[in-house]
Amino acid sequence: MARPPKLALPLRDGVAASALACPPGPWLLVLDYLAERLPLVARGDWAARMARGDVLDDAGVPLAPVAPYRAQCRIYYWRWLDDEPEVPFAARIVHLDEHLLVADKPHFLPVTPKGRYVRQTLLTRLRQETGLADLSPIHRLDRETAGLTLFSVQPATRDAYQRLFRDRDVEKVYEAIAPWREDVGKRLPFEYASRLEEHPIDFMQMRTVEGEPNAFTRIALIERMADGRARYELRPHTGVKHQLRAQLCALALPIVNDRIYPVLEPVEREVDFTRPLQLLAREIAFTDPLSGQPRRFVTSLRLSDATAPL
Repeated sequence: MARPPKLALPLRDGVAASALACPPGPWLLVLDYLAERLPLVARGDWAARMARGDVLDDAGVPLAPVAPYRAQCRIYYWRWLDDEPEVPFAARIVHLDEHLLVADKPHFLPVTPKGRYVRQTLLTRLRQETGLADLSPIHRLDRETAGLTLFSVQPATRDAYQRLFRDRDVEKVYEAIAPWREDVGKRLPFEYASRLEEHPIDFMQMRTVEGEPNAFTRIALIERMADGRARYELRPHTGVKHQLRAQLCALALPIVNDRIYPVLEPVEREVDFTRPLQLLAREIAFTDPLSGQPRRFVTSLRLSDATAPL
């Protein structure tokens, strides 16, 4: 029997409902299935959520803790975490129209829910602020990076904007603060090409290896700074994971406050908000795929104030 179409459920505190398919199996109760399928939430917590009406069936009806399990249907629930760290910095909407939203993301705020973060994410905050349940990121920034992030407003036009990034038809400009080195500085500006691959042990890192380059960045100097550092302009032509962080590190110019390069630091029990990564997505430009008009957005942030408090 075919499953009914997914329900369009309202946001709760900016969080969209998650849908979970129910395959054939030995579970007697929906609670049994949830406790086994999603064990990061304790069985008692699932029971409490169901008692509050936070778990729904295919018809949008709340499922009680004693609800029998039925295969070939869906269960809906809203993700939340008791111990989610609060990110005390504000995002700002730079632009909003019927198809596109552009936001300035502060350091430390993830773009989408993952791991320790659900409500403390840029997507959830923007959905809560705008009420736009169909908001979806067109591209991603690392949690530690600040600056411009683009979101699709409508599913029907989402792919047109995502295709710009797939086809590398977007001009991106970043700024970074990193050490100054005379041997590198005398070459600036220059195009830097390297081959990056995931590290076989430290999976969070990318490493430079021999072979045909797959990561290309134009590096230029913005200014020398008094503390032996410099502000660099970075124009990536490709979008390999951690491209800018890994390439500057390979040049012995690790970005200030980088917790991944050159050494992967242990995961923090509590986030140190006093050490923001000095990397900023400053500008983004492209030809709008719907109107054909040129679009250019510039951040209102600077690396010195990209963690302004809420």
